[in-house]
Amino acid sequence: MRRMRSTKIIATLGPTSSNGTMVRGLFEAGADMFRLNFSHTDSSTVKSLVKLIRELERNSGRPIGIVGDLQGPKIRLGEFSGDEVFLNEGASFQLDQDNTLGDQKRVCLPHKEVFAAVSEGDEILLNDGRIRLKVQKVLSEQIKTQVMVAGEVSNHKGVNVPGVTLPLKALTSKDQADLAVALKLGIDWIALSFVQRAQDVAEVKDLINGRSNLMTKIEKPSAVAERDEIYSLSDGLMVARGDLGVEMAVEQ
Repeated sequence: MRRMRSTKIIATLGPTSSNGTMVRGLFEAGADMFRLNFSHTDSSTVKSLVKLIRELERNSGRPIGIVGDLQGPKIRLGEFSGDEVFLNEGASFQLDQDNTLGDQKRVCLPHKEVFAAVSEGDEILLNDGRIRLKVQKVLSEQIKTQVMVAGEVSNHKGVNVPGVTLPLKALTSKDQADLAVALKLGIDWIALSFVQRAQDVAEVKDLINGRSNLMTKIEKPSAVAERDEIYSLSDGLMVARGDLGVEMAVEQ
């Protein structure tokens, strides 16, 4: 691993910023670290961006850090007929394993782990917490809820389950492939998303095996609960206030 000077500004790069002019402009404006978001960037684009950044680093004689931000096991809804619906307060709404297009009464939630983990009385949040559902009944392939806070929801919006540790692996198959690419390219930092347990961090640290620094993203209340052990395993921390703020009150 390379030694880096303390970072002042991190710039996020994606598929629309894979040209040398934009990268150089950000660097000259003060960025000394670049975050590559694997949620929206394929491996070929990542390779091109790393090549651009390393050439800029050599030509400028100034160290530039690169963060490979893994997507992580993000929970998302399926699709709706007409792409979006409005859920009214007090209405019944069902999450299920049926792949047909959803409506105001139901939608597919293609994540069996959620069905195994939630219980009656739990809250399920949709669309960055804008919509709140209360679980009324849980069946093997159906979660029956009542809408507590109304709102509009559309295709593939995120799902949060506050206070529930989901039985998810630390890395999805996509994350494993992206991690392999990042390590081969010599990316300086690996950012691990949606950490729930210290064990998640330990598993990925073993896979990295000293080839990169590990930045743990704190965006789940369960990670806050295991913070001491997580801190001891991490080289750096990123408090992802957006996702954490959906599941945890600011004062907590």
